[in-house]
Amino acid sequence: MRPIPITAFTITSALGRGVCATLDAISQARSGLAPCRFETVDLDTFVGEVDGVDAVALPAELARFDCRNNRAAELGLAQDGFAQAVNAAARRHGAARVGVFIGTSTAGIHEAELAYRRRDAASGALPPGFDYRHTHNTFSVAAYVRARLGLAGPCAAVSTACSSSAKAFASAARYMEAGLIDAAVVGGVDTLCLTTLYGFNSLDLLSREPCRPYDARRDGISIGEAAAFFLLERAAGGGSVALLGTGETSDAYHMSAPHPEGRGAREAMQSALAKARIDAQLVDYVNLHGTGTPSNDAAEDKAMHAVFPGGVACNSTKGFTGHTLGAAGAVEAAVCLLAMCEGLVPPSPGTRSVDASLRAHYETRGFRRPVDVAMSNSFGFGGTNCSLVFGRLA
Repeated sequence: MRPIPITAFTITSALGRGVCATLDAISQARSGLAPCRFETVDLDTFVGEVDGVDAVALPAELARFDCRNNRAAELGLAQDGFAQAVNAAARRHGAARVGVFIGTSTAGIHEAELAYRRRDAASGALPPGFDYRHTHNTFSVAAYVRARLGLAGPCAAVSTACSSSAKAFASAARYMEAGLIDAAVVGGVDTLCLTTLYGFNSLDLLSREPCRPYDARRDGISIGEAAAFFLLERAAGGGSVALLGTGETSDAYHMSAPHPEGRGAREAMQSALAKARIDAQLVDYVNLHGTGTPSNDAAEDKAMHAVFPGGVACNSTKGFTGHTLGAAGAVEAAVCLLAMCEGLVPPSPGTRSVDASLRAHYETRGFRRPVDVAMSNSFGFGGTNCSLVFGRLA
């Protein structure tokens, strides 16, 4: 795989709006997790809620897309001059040569939850104003981003649980390698909803404290929300970092549990390194999937030991943002780019005492060091695994 330069990126999460707010929080090891006060949810858990999402107004001509998920997308697109960078790319390449690939899991399902409360008492019908196509539909956020940015290239929504927006990078890379597009907007958007919160609670996967990845007493996840976007351009004058490789596997071991030996995770990492033509020992930092559940962390640890037997600096940053589900791959890709651009291995807030039975070189405290090659892992329900490798451009 040829390196694909990343010429712009942005991230909005519970840490704040934009790259600077995110970097400031990471540098100070300041978590964005707080006790859940979302909507009508009555659960003893912590979440990573983005401030101000409900106050966002979509452009009038795109009002049909109005839902919490697309408001989060709008909020994210407005940061770091990202929309302007995409507009410039569209002028360079032509709007039809810029694709859009967005990962999400529940998309705008919260709009359906609200509509369900207003259903007809006699027939049970949803209210006539409910627009499934432009709100709840998984494709809604991809369609919104394309319309908002005035693009006309291929457009796809990827929904493979928690690997969704990582796999969006892989989809974009394939389109670019095939010569179908010259640039791509890649991203991930997922927002809090009752279905997600109560669903994970029913699986006994929510922690009552901020999540503690790889901790000896880890007991579950903290759910978050976020919007992160990247501009990939094959022929570009700018950009100091690039997507070097992608690795995808589908082990389908279990509906919600990973393969206990981390088989699919291991193969995804190996595939990403092979496509990047990078030896494992050249990787400086790995952002782990690291959800904070006993089984997920243990399985990923086995995979990490198999791929990096000599060890590599690694940790999970979900203690900052929470697990942003379909947006996690994009969020953690942004963290990797920040690590490379700033020469920083980020800390892992929430993790107090690393589980002694795990063998990864897990870093709890952040420190400065050059990061020339970084890997990000995203593993979803059903064994949908994806690893990404990023590197500096010469």
